[in-house]
Amino acid sequence: LATQSWLGLTPLYFCRFAGVLQLTACSMCVSFHSFLLQIFEWWYFRKYGTSFIEQVSVSHLRPLLGGVDNSSSNNSNTSNGDADSSRQSVSECKVWRNPLNLFRGAEYNRYTWVTGREPLTYYDMNLSAQDHQTFFTCDSDHIRPADASKDPKHLLQISVEHNTFCATAYILLAEEEATTIVEAEKLFKQALKVGEGCYRRSQQLQHHGSQYEAQHRRDTNVLVYIKRRLAMCSRKLGRTREAVKMMRDLMKEFPLLSMFNIHENLLESLLELQNYADVQAVLAKYDDISLPKSATICYTAALLKARAVSDKFSPEAASRRGLSTAEMNAVEAIHRAVEFNPHVPKYLLEMKSLILPPEHILKRGDSEAIAYAFFHLQHWKRVEGALNLLHCTWEGTFRMIPYPLEKGHLFYPYPICTETADRELLPMFHEVSVYPKKELPFFILFTAGLCSFTAMLALLTHQFPELMGVFAKAFLGTLFAPLNFIMEKVESILPSGLWHQLTRI
Repeated sequence: LATQSWLGLTPLYFCRFAGVLQLTACSMCVSFHSFLLQIFEWWYFRKYGTSFIEQVSVSHLRPLLGGVDNSSSNNSNTSNGDADSSRQSVSECKVWRNPLNLFRGAEYNRYTWVTGREPLTYYDMNLSAQDHQTFFTCDSDHIRPADASKDPKHLLQISVEHNTFCATAYILLAEEEATTIVEAEKLFKQALKVGEGCYRRSQQLQHHGSQYEAQHRRDTNVLVYIKRRLAMCSRKLGRTREAVKMMRDLMKEFPLLSMFNIHENLLESLLELQNYADVQAVLAKYDDISLPKSATICYTAALLKARAVSDKFSPEAASRRGLSTAEMNAVEAIHRAVEFNPHVPKYLLEMKSLILPPEHILKRGDSEAIAYAFFHLQHWKRVEGALNLLHCTWEGTFRMIPYPLEKGHLFYPYPICTETADRELLPMFHEVSVYPKKELPFFILFTAGLCSFTAMLALLTHQFPELMGVFAKAFLGTLFAPLNFIMEKVESILPSGLWHQLTRI
């Protein structure tokens, strides 16, 4: 019976069967390739932030097709100023030492012991090692290999024999080996005794040559670092007034050493004391147009102006009667701060969880936002209504700067390199905040749709071959219907003999 059924099949059946198989195979092949293309396009977008197909089209295919914009080449000379400003904004992607960085042994390591997570990246720690080598060493040092020693106790033994390095050895022990702030403070006090002696000796010899001048510069950096960390120890141990006095004395004694940004430590301590008049005085000195900005300066200025109106602020009342002058000043200060660093509000409003701040930060980046919110969230909570005012007004900043990567309002355009740098500074378990949000490129959506459509087409052709054949025939008939209609009209208008001669040609 099976043989009779097999022999009873006509050649037309085999032709149809072969066509269905070919259509199914073709659909599955196209679906598979579009799926691979979609995966590759998504991976490339996640890694480099742009569409691979779009980049290839713009970079390679467009010049071949003659799609180069002539006006851009003609106006290249006039756009040099804009290019220079864009380069300046890109140069803002410089990594800075976090002025409020935690103690590695007493705080970062304790977090690792409790959670099993590493709060610092290798890139961040490597930058710290480079900073120490830059600030705490000079060309006249003879025992530099001891700095590379993995054992701090061995380094201390060598440094005791050579008084020049004793202070830096105690710094290393206080930073990495001390498990509590109290223990770190004791080690820093020992380092202070040695550091002051080295500073006085090198101060007397600094004019005897470039070598002695380098030693004095090194001893100055060591002394300033020790005093600053001692002030931070006092702040962490609750002796805030003592910490403020130490910071003020340090800023008066070494006014030119702005690289440590001690004024940001002072601002945080004054906010803890709720001494807002002194905070305003510090801001008046450092919130200058000629000085580099930071999230601490911008958001502290916004906090002070919000403090004047936040306790009585109501969105409903403001919408009815409008904003008063003081409220307008507070809103403008918030918009200014958000434009400088748009990542901070989500941490202050607790829309995103905080982590331990890194040892280095990128200004206007997510790392700076974490470092600021980690220490200043309590100060915003202490001012009644400040967070409510921030919640109601911060998103209005983005209406003023619809294209932040191209043009800013009060600052340079937002740097495009912050995401890459922040990913190197922040640990893997933290979801890096990205600004502005990147929309999916058209080609990713196109390949996703193509993959889904061809996969569905292949599945339907495999399950319902005859029905899909009818649909395909109807689709092709509908597609070519306008062409057939035009051909019929042309045949009716032209003489039959002329049409016959044209077809023969």
